[in-house]
Amino acid sequence: MSSAPRRLLVAINPAASFGRNRAVGQAVADRLAREGHEVTALREDNFELLRRSAESAFALGTDGVVVVGGDGMVSLGVNLLAGTGVPLGIVAAGTGNDLARGLGLPFDDPAAAIEALVEALGRPPRVIDAGLIRHGELRTWFASVVSAGFDAVVNERANGMTRPKGPSRYTLAMVRELVTFRPRSYVITVDGVRREQRAMLVSVANNSSIGGGMRIVPHADLGDGLLDVFIVHPLSRARLVAVFPKVFAGRHTDHPAVEFLTGREVRIEADDIVAYADGERIGQLPVDVEIVPGALAVFV
Repeated sequence: MSSAPRRLLVAINPAASFGRNRAVGQAVADRLAREGHEVTALREDNFELLRRSAESAFALGTDGVVVVGGDGMVSLGVNLLAGTGVPLGIVAAGTGNDLARGLGLPFDDPAAAIEALVEALGRPPRVIDAGLIRHGELRTWFASVVSAGFDAVVNERANGMTRPKGPSRYTLAMVRELVTFRPRSYVITVDGVRREQRAMLVSVANNSSIGGGMRIVPHADLGDGLLDVFIVHPLSRARLVAVFPKVFAGRHTDHPAVEFLTGREVRIEADDIVAYADGERIGQLPVDVEIVPGALAVFV
């Protein structure tokens, strides 16, 4: 036994990583049961049904929620648990896995991720910050990044595509958007300081990466009580393409078109931009974002 027995909900996305990791969820549930934990596995035909099932099961009481999948499943867990004190466990089995990366968890080896979870259940949870988005009457928590520029436009296009089925869909969407994308006019307000500017990309980060390891804010700290605002000023398409490989490696921070700001409250306004948070669609700008220190407990 790795730890005192816990009551655990295990929420499983069978379509994680486009179905390639379909067996991981059952493997997680089986392993936790062998460790002596009381496990309730949650599976549904679609994400919305799974979210409702998780909410209902959580209301009955639990010592922790484990999500099996990618950042969409992490988003489900964060929105269920932020502010409650109940810890989140992550078995990364998706295509992005950015929060797992930021937490130092295995992100490309589900078997290793299961072992890391079993070990983490024997330690006190780690407390990290979470972001809260206000979009009209909607309130949404996020752990990693709010995208509101070129990356969000690409995400919007990729979500509307049926082919290809794998992660290359995002790359193809990016190539298609580059043909017509132009800088947008933004109003960005950080801790009450308002600025108007044109930009290619605006993101508000709690974690360091998006899109499966694109390290947009390599210095981001999940526990510093601050949001990091990442801005890419207007660039030609050729220069934007040249910057992207540096972003994946986190070597773009000294690029003259790149700017970083920090704050606790951020408002982003622009026309014709849909915001995404941790890869999930939020809606048309404007959005208001704030950091909530220590809002989320995680098994790491």
